[in-house]
Amino acid sequence: MFKKIGLLLVLALTLVSCQFTETMVLNEDGSGTMKISMDMSEMMAMMPPSDSMDVKVDSIISFKEIFDEKKDSIAKLPKEEQEKLKLLENYKMHIVMDQAAQKMQYDIYTDFKNVGEANNLLEGMNATEGMNISTTGNQAQPKEKEPQEQPTGVKFSFEDNVFTRDAYIKDEKAFAAMKDSIQSLEAFMGEAMYTIKYTFPKKIKSVSVSKAEISDDGKTVTIKKPFIAYVKDPDELDVEIILEEK
Repeated sequence: MFKKIGLLLVLALTLVSCQFTETMVLNEDGSGTMKISMDMSEMMAMMPPSDSMDVKVDSIISFKEIFDEKKDSIAKLPKEEQEKLKLLENYKMHIVMDQAAQKMQYDIYTDFKNVGEANNLLEGMNATEGMNISTTGNQAQPKEKEPQEQPTGVKFSFEDNVFTRDAYIKDEKAFAAMKDSIQSLEAFMGEAMYTIKYTFPKKIKSVSVSKAEISDDGKTVTIKKPFIAYVKDPDELDVEIILEEK
């Protein structure tokens, strides 16, 4: 019981102090960059000084390099998990940890030739749960327990000056279980936000979401939602953005 309470407190502290940002920059030809950021600097500031945390880390991890180095371990994973990992070969992770500067942030990013490729970032990240990957890439061993399939997914499209972000539930049972598991933390998560920030090659004509912020040059839209609202209803961040013709 006490272990369970302690775990809930740790999760609450993490989620309350964590800010999520989904950033995308699109080019005229449909190519671009995608990044998911998890900023836990507030949590770092709340933690008491500790020798174990007094380590500065500023490193970039190439998933492809790790997968090449650990190909024997990956070969022991189920075929389906191997295929999911392959989707992440072109992704990199930037990790910054500095207790003195009260900074702690993880960025996962990639370039894509077609916006549809960005689906892989949200679809395939849980596949890495099947391996132990350190921040320096020194360890990668299969775990005894296979990762759980993510209950939700996101599809992006960009065609004829219309961009859409469409979240969907892949597994109703797993989605219900996830909502139940996080319900006990809901009261603690009021400050955790999920932000999407998209930049386009043309000015934005309209956005389907109310209270969306558009930059002065008219090309960047920012939408913020409480993280708990997004977890409970993935459609909270569904959006259709229409660009001007010229």
